Amino acid sequence: MFSEQDLSQFQSKGISIEKIEAQISNFKNGFPKMKLKKPATIEDGITKIQDEELEIYEEVYNTHSKNLELLKFVPASGAASRMFKILYDFLNTYQDTEDEYLKFLCNKGPETMFNFFDRLEDFAFYGDLKNAMIEEDMDLDKMADKNKFKEILAMLLNSKGLNYGNLPKGLLKFHRYKHYSRTAFEEHLVEALNYAKDEAGNANIHLTVSEDHKKLFQDRYNKTKDTFEEKYQGNLSVSYSVQKSSTDTIAVDINDEPFRNEDGSILFRPGGHGALIENLNELKADIIFVKNIDNVVPDRLKETTYKFKKVLAGLLLENQSIIFDYLKLLEEDKEISEDTLNEMLTFLEEKLCTTPPASLKRDNPDKVKKYLFDKFNRPIRVCGMVKNEGEPGGGPFWARNTDGSVSLQIVEGSQIDKSDVRQKNILERATHFNPVDLICGTRDYKGNKFDLHKFIDPQTGFISEKSNNGRDLKAMELPGLWNGAMSDWNTIFVEVPIITFNPVKTVFDLLRIEHRNL
Repeated sequence: MFSEQDLSQFQSKGISIEKIEAQISNFKNGFPKMKLKKPATIEDGITKIQDEELEIYEEVYNTHSKNLELLKFVPASGAASRMFKILYDFLNTYQDTEDEYLKFLCNKGPETMFNFFDRLEDFAFYGDLKNAMIEEDMDLDKMADKNKFKEILAMLLNSKGLNYGNLPKGLLKFHRYKHYSRTAFEEHLVEALNYAKDEAGNANIHLTVSEDHKKLFQDRYNKTKDTFEEKYQGNLSVSYSVQKSSTDTIAVDINDEPFRNEDGSILFRPGGHGALIENLNELKADIIFVKNIDNVVPDRLKETTYKFKKVLAGLLLENQSIIFDYLKLLEEDKEISEDTLNEMLTFLEEKLCTTPPASLKRDNPDKVKKYLFDKFNRPIRVCGMVKNEGEPGGGPFWARNTDGSVSLQIVEGSQIDKSDVRQKNILERATHFNPVDLICGTRDYKGNKFDLHKFIDPQTGFISEKSNNGRDLKAMELPGLWNGAMSDWNTIFVEVPIITFNPVKTVFDLLRIEHRNL
């Protein structure tokens, strides 16, 4: 099937032929659907922290984090082009005729071009756009009055102006303050200095970026680093990594044969955000905060985020401490009382929400000890969950695992067999949504870093239909970073306030009150 040229291509990408063959087998056979048992709810699987407990968990974090290595991990490789799809559509179709202009004026919904131009001054990038147009001998306000919409959009999106259509989302100006505006990247720097700072005042941040954008992030960081360090009394350190080409996946045609480019080479595609488990696996820290680049708010709304990040981390540390004590006791391999083993099983079921398989022989202490050691000795994550208000994406469920156990999982809609009436009904009963708000513990009870590859469920990827130069193809995404890539982690779900989730998916989201400084 593969030529010498193909084998050379695989070698250059760092992908083994065994992995290629396994991927092609997945295309042919498909991925099994998740088996949902029930949705995770406040009554069953999602912890709701009471007001009086918030201070307790925050204090746990404040006390213990002084001696821990902290890290904020931000997936930031996404380009901003999808944010501006509506603008691009308008730029490519608007003909500047009287009829089209009248139609344009009548369309005044929340995500319309009328709304965009009518509220230009509300965007944090307004001043930069105005200055860019002055450099080209154009007056933004006058051109808006004259309905020169296409010229304005060209200056915003194209390389002759601000080039927003080609920049990473993290480098767009999201929020305006009295004397300056901040990018999403800069808002993450501020966050890190407020909840991910150690006793010495060091705040470490790691961004996954595309190679093309790395220098742009570095330049922005160098311009603002001193200002933030002085204002928030800390020392910033930012590191970067790119998604590895070895995590790309092969594309196939409709017959499940390798899809070839015109030059005969095989087409590979990025493996999705699940590939970032490779980047995360190379980082060393006791506590890792994971949050998407576009989920930030201005300073006036940050306090709730700060508090709940510390609370979730405190909850993780408390449960991790219990797990470590259990593991040390189990490792000693001494006789453990039946009551203590039952206590461990209860903790596994009630706190880590894992129901052992019916095949576990509970009357056999040696088998119970072995089972508990295996279940406890794995990475742990505490995941914030917000009430579902119609956002697309993954949600929290109880799911059946291949070993017969049932545990908490973050599941995407594409992983569920919607033709199964019962599974569809479970999906529709979900009450919460995953906002990608994770606190991770990736070291074991001896202080060694876990090999995160060992806790991936390779059967949780999915296949989608795409096209390339007008030719149909099938593409594969790896198990998602917070889905299958963390499938075998110990997991705790916690409800967090909706204000902690304010992503910017389109440029119009920046007009929402949560992204404006009033």
